[in-house]
Amino acid sequence: MEVCLYKPEIPPNTGNIGRLCYCTQTGLHIIDKPAFSLEASAVKRAGLDYWDQLELSLHSNWQAFRDSLCADNNEKKQAKRILLFTRFAKTLYTEHSYQASDLLVFGTETQGLPKFIVEEIEAEATEHLLRIPVARNCRSLNLSNTVAIILFEALRQQGFPNLENIVENDL
Repeated sequence: MEVCLYKPEIPPNTGNIGRLCYCTQTGLHIIDKPAFSLEASAVKRAGLDYWDQLELSLHSNWQAFRDSLCADNNEKKQAKRILLFTRFAKTLYTEHSYQASDLLVFGTETQGLPKFIVEEIEAEATEHLLRIPVARNCRSLNLSNTVAIILFEALRQQGFPNLENIVENDL
């Protein structure tokens, strides 16, 4: 499972997502140039001391990201599904059966995913467009909250691989 952010715009969101990815042993891809420096203090503050240990992949644009998947698939012999999260999808995120090799792709905080990406993935597999239900008058949820909701549902379906379920009896 890997999280992919397309052109993130808000440093603390990206930092929070980086921290989430580190704590769940999930890779993070940043596609295209973010609207801020990844060295920004807000990113590092939100990511705490995990940011430098994060499995982070940077891609110059969408095509470079897609090309890197072809190289990965040739080396690992495992196809990766690209799942897009957009408020315009018909399928709820809870109705999807996630796989360990899935790539969870999220758009910018203000614009979402560009039309060309949505159309490309929709042409390949319309069932790979998913959404979180929200009230009619709600434009969108916070990006880091959205990623957390989706990632934990996907990990739950996988049995929370490599994560500890520690119960403290000494409280």
